[in-house]
Amino acid sequence: MDDRIAIFLNLCKVSVSETIIQKLTDLKELLYQENLKYNLTRIKDEFEYWNKHVADSASIGLYFSQVIESSKTIADIGCGAGFPSIVLSIMYPNQIFTAIDSIGKKTTFVKMASEKLQLKNLEVITGRSNEIKLSKKFDFITARAVSEPVKIFRGTKHLLTQSGNYILYQTPARIETLKSEVETISSKYGFAWFLSEVFHLPGGETRIFLYSSRK
Repeated sequence: MDDRIAIFLNLCKVSVSETIIQKLTDLKELLYQENLKYNLTRIKDEFEYWNKHVADSASIGLYFSQVIESSKTIADIGCGAGFPSIVLSIMYPNQIFTAIDSIGKKTTFVKMASEKLQLKNLEVITGRSNEIKLSKKFDFITARAVSEPVKIFRGTKHLLTQSGNYILYQTPARIETLKSEVETISSKYGFAWFLSEVFHLPGGETRIFLYSSRK
């Protein structure tokens, strides 16, 4: 693992143990193998995997490590190939994560990876978030580069507990507009929205979090 990645993970308050590094490395190999069969997610080279997939997923710890460590249930909407849900399940083994996606080949991979990596704290659901009906609710919903915040809110608010909130991975482009749009439709439900500071991944890419709080 590149030193830049290790330094960044430390900033994210991740205890980078040998077990965590090995599981993240095993996940990389599983992705490489599956990408030979069909395109799960784009990985140009090894650094891109550690930077745009692992470090980006872990970046939630820059601002929300206490939230993640203390939350009971966290849903990853539009989980794709398992980012951030698999990465966070590896890094926070005491928390329960649920990966949700409507594309079967992606959830099939996430299930397979969770079994091979022995992630007992990761549940996988295939279906559209606005259509699925679950008996449990989530303390937090997160999503990484899947849709605009307005669409995420409309499709998932029924999945939150009464005090539940959002932590959304975003890029700075148009973020003020996106924040304003989701504020407009969610304020009547008691949500207020905030932005983290802009930060950089080890490879230099800019990121920001859009997150909610209950009024």
